[in-house]
Amino acid sequence: MFLRTILSLCFAALVSAAPLHVQQAGFKPAANGLPAGWRTWAARPEIAPRTFVDLVHYRNAAGSLAISGNTNAAEYGGWEYAAPGVQPGKWYRFVAYYRAEGVQDERRQVVSRLDWAKTDGTRTGQPDYVYGGERAGEWTRVSMDAPAPEAAASVKLQLYLQNAPYATIWWDDISLEEIAAPGARPVRVASINLRPRDTHSAEQSVNEFLDVIRKSVSGADVILLPEGITVVGTGKHYSDVAESIPGPTTERLAKVAREKNAYVVAGIFEREGAAIYNTAVLIDRTGRFIGKYRKVYLPREEIEAGLTPGNDYPVFRTDFGKVGMMICWDLQYADPARALVLRGAEIILMPIWGGNETLAKARAIENQVFLVSSGYDFPTSIVDPNGELLAITRDQGTVASATIDLNRRYVDTWLGDMRERLMKELRLDVKVE
Repeated sequence: MFLRTILSLCFAALVSAAPLHVQQAGFKPAANGLPAGWRTWAARPEIAPRTFVDLVHYRNAAGSLAISGNTNAAEYGGWEYAAPGVQPGKWYRFVAYYRAEGVQDERRQVVSRLDWAKTDGTRTGQPDYVYGGERAGEWTRVSMDAPAPEAAASVKLQLYLQNAPYATIWWDDISLEEIAAPGARPVRVASINLRPRDTHSAEQSVNEFLDVIRKSVSGADVILLPEGITVVGTGKHYSDVAESIPGPTTERLAKVAREKNAYVVAGIFEREGAAIYNTAVLIDRTGRFIGKYRKVYLPREEIEAGLTPGNDYPVFRTDFGKVGMMICWDLQYADPARALVLRGAEIILMPIWGGNETLAKARAIENQVFLVSSGYDFPTSIVDPNGELLAITRDQGTVASATIDLNRRYVDTWLGDMRERLMKELRLDVKVE
């Protein structure tokens, strides 16, 4: 009897020490109509959606967790599963798949989050929201890595539908597992502050920028140059210096990118047929042309000078993370930075002539993103997601440099991870005309 007790205690200790792993699929309703371990939730009965186990729509094994808006515009709620065995400070990976019909704004209306709790069941920390997903056939995969907050002992896996009266969603293949804590993801950023004068040629202006890079930049992962490096100091018109992309200037930028083993971003003027664009280019460490961004918001002066606006906000994957680009007047408007972050940008690189410094901090804060600028009548600087200056220089021929950590979480004590919340709660469905 004594030996049996000892063995039982040892087994219990081993079980409690085992890393948490939850795997849920092939849902089957029990006598109460709910799959084992699952319950439904809504703040009030009159806004509860219709929840049911659907044996027709599923990914691999019959049975998914379905939620219907049930023609109720006030509807908000869905499914919950409480997973015990969470340990404070440990990291966990949540993965789930959903299929949606009739949802107008999946990013906002399809809700999945982790709600952490203490041993007494009360909340600890703030819920972590998934705000992006990747298509997997007819289904969308959502995932998130997050640390358990102080005093956490369990976590609710919450799968909801929000204010979607004519929608139905199905959740399947849901998992939560402990993972190793991610290390830092450092990126060394270098931004050039230089305004060539009286060069009289695009080639000479570009030479001066390249000289500063060669003399003053070392160990950078990405190097940023200002707007219009082929026109500044030349006294020429945009049409005089416009060129194809790739073209002569990108070839020269590619050479210095290879020399410094760094990505390079710079603003040049691009000609394509009759159109001339104010463009930013991205070159990788090997000198390969990765892509370009054409300035969407043109000020009146550039329109009158015959430039054509762009019409997209591309995001590019690098070996250190995802980057987006804006140019100068784009800063005046909220949607360029917002669009880039919604598409996954972790750093925004902004060649600029001049602009509003307060708005630059606002764009970083409202999107929880690093914003790097290289300017003439604007500070060459690096701003973090809280709007704090990490580096700044106003002296000619100098470099603003800093090492940023793309894995750092910027968490507000009262509100939680602000990037998750801001992207999840953003209302793009309300039309302004």
